[in-house]
Amino acid sequence: MSSGDEELAKDLGLLSALTIGVGTMIGAGIFVLPGQAAAAAGPAVALSFVVGGVISLFTALSASELGTAMPKAGGSYYYVNHALGPLFGSVAGWGNWMGLAFASAFYTLGFGEYLASFLPLPALSLGPFGLTSYQIGALLAGTAFIAINYIGAKETGRIQIVIVTLLVGILTIFSILGFLQADITTLRPFFPAETGGAAAVLPATGLVFVSFLGFAKITTVAEELKNPGRNLPLAVVGSVVIVTVMYAIIMVVLMGVINWRQLAPEFTQTPVLDVAEIAFGTIGLAGVGVALLTFAGLLATASSANASILASSRINFAMGRDKLVSDKLNAIHPSFATPYRSIAVTGALILAFIVVGDVKTLAKAGSVLHLIVYGMLNIALIVMRQANVEEYQPAFEVPLYPITPILGAVTSFGLIAFMEPLEILLSVGFVAGGLVWYLAYARGEATKQGILTQYILSRADEMPAAAVSAASSVQPDGGEYTVMVPLANPEHEHDLIALASVIAKQRGGRVDAVHIVTVPYQTALQYGADHVDDLDAESQALLERASRHATTFGVDVETHTVVSHQSFEEIFDVAEDHDADLVVMGWGPDSHGAPGRAEGRFDELTEDIPCDFLVLRDRGFDPSEVLVPTAGGPDSDLSAEVATVLRSEYDSNVTLLHVADSVEEGEVFLEEWAESHGLGDATLQVETGDVETAIERAAVGKSMVILGATERGLLTRLVRGTIAEDVVDDIEGSVLLAERARHRGFLERLFGD
Repeated sequence: MSSGDEELAKDLGLLSALTIGVGTMIGAGIFVLPGQAAAAAGPAVALSFVVGGVISLFTALSASELGTAMPKAGGSYYYVNHALGPLFGSVAGWGNWMGLAFASAFYTLGFGEYLASFLPLPALSLGPFGLTSYQIGALLAGTAFIAINYIGAKETGRIQIVIVTLLVGILTIFSILGFLQADITTLRPFFPAETGGAAAVLPATGLVFVSFLGFAKITTVAEELKNPGRNLPLAVVGSVVIVTVMYAIIMVVLMGVINWRQLAPEFTQTPVLDVAEIAFGTIGLAGVGVALLTFAGLLATASSANASILASSRINFAMGRDKLVSDKLNAIHPSFATPYRSIAVTGALILAFIVVGDVKTLAKAGSVLHLIVYGMLNIALIVMRQANVEEYQPAFEVPLYPITPILGAVTSFGLIAFMEPLEILLSVGFVAGGLVWYLAYARGEATKQGILTQYILSRADEMPAAAVSAASSVQPDGGEYTVMVPLANPEHEHDLIALASVIAKQRGGRVDAVHIVTVPYQTALQYGADHVDDLDAESQALLERASRHATTFGVDVETHTVVSHQSFEEIFDVAEDHDADLVVMGWGPDSHGAPGRAEGRFDELTEDIPCDFLVLRDRGFDPSEVLVPTAGGPDSDLSAEVATVLRSEYDSNVTLLHVADSVEEGEVFLEEWAESHGLGDATLQVETGDVETAIERAAVGKSMVILGATERGLLTRLVRGTIAEDVVDDIEGSVLLAERARHRGFLERLFGD
């Protein structure tokens, strides 16, 4: 990415943020739902849109505060999981994921309806099984949207602004012309008895609420906004207000031009086009009006469907990061750099929903699941406020706290009660499914406790016994995250412990400081253990200093002395015995039998490393300016995780580097990779040419380089050497080599890539 583009990416203004929300929300209520909505409540459906906007407004305010305090990948899922814990996070994650799949199918069916309005798409009938022409169109469009996301093409901020500007412009002209032809008497009675009168307003709100599912997406770009404390809430709240007003006005126009009874699905599939023909016909441009609104309908539904598919992969990534689903789901495609498995699974669900679902059912199913998440999001805000977490420092605070989030939670959950029994049963089923998933799978994998659990357990004496018991019984049991530090050189002990402690603190884990005392093969290990003080007088002092260093970071620390005939090789056995999740070790003269990897050259042919490894070539622990070169792969994933931890703890400036054959291809890869790893706000740098030279050039002025261990096989590295080995020697700052634990077959070990 060029320096000019980099400045633009970090300087999104209010207009750009508004277009993200408006562009995602505008469309459903205008181009897909007006017939269904009019049949549900008559003219009063305009009020249903206003009620939906008010309900969304409460949650929009809460999302704005949480977004300025915790701008993380996963958005509303992250807020719920972080505040309420992985039990509720499982419900929010699955609900959000399935809700987006339902919504994507709904938007795509709308696209199919407009596509079928001017293309002669065939219907398909095979006995009792049949597909309408617009379902065929939706399947074609859905496949295309999925493919676009699979190969990594994406909308840019400029394109989104153009899309929204065109939509608003077309709809403004449509509204003005339609208003001039409207007959207000068709809106009487406002609460028709045949729809149930005023009692129909809230059920209709449940139907149209799918039109308000895009505002929370703005929070995912909070760190890229100029003056986020002001612009984020203005964009989130402003997008809800703008869309609500537009929906209400256009619904009045639609029902003023054509009697609301004639807008029902049994009379027309595209009521907006019928109204456009009349409205533009008054100036002799009926055909132009229909074409413009058809184009607008295709543009709006395509934009919303594509954005929903894209958002689903972000939720999968966040859930995989928190170990609520298998991280294998987030595997990155070697060529496209996209989470292709996640997109493929989501895509299959969307296509299935298109085949078996109808517009009304999909709309309400998507609404129900998002209402559950929005309700929990408001509760998450209350938890973060009441827990008084030190790192929770929002730049914007909701007005009238706690009334606003309480109203947000009550109205979100309350609207579900006005759904049909089938939709309510569906919501109960998904909540139960999320709970079962957590208890059966995720609880044994997850390690992160929610703020709510920590708050209750830290005040066990003050809390009701039932609350303490419940918090204890559902807390994650994935084992305490353990960072092991093998200590040998007192000169670098402090820096290794600092790095290990920061990572353990972020993961809610502990540090395991280990000093391995080597004895000759002629000395029995038991004798060495009994006389360790005589053999190594420094051992106890080394571990005591390490313990003091670690406790200054507020993490638990354990110390161990291990007597062995081997030094480096013993680290793997100790890491496995101590169930370590990560080993942080120094780069010594004998620590890398195979340069650039944690294991020795012979060992790497016979065994896998037992956990993740970080190897520090220490030239002073200064994480202020961090460079992360990446070409994708699991080791780079670990590099990204470490960079995220350092940024969170030390406010590090992170630069991502990718060396590619062409700058354009490199920018596409790096932007996708950065976003999927929670580093979308990092400085992006793309270079061409020799990899080693590019890394060394980019490392000038950087205090630390986090470099993924080489993926080359043994024979390849014996012949050619390694980038890691050469780069480490030539860079002036500290270098941190990252190697992720994984299984590699014998041939892969031998020959590599």
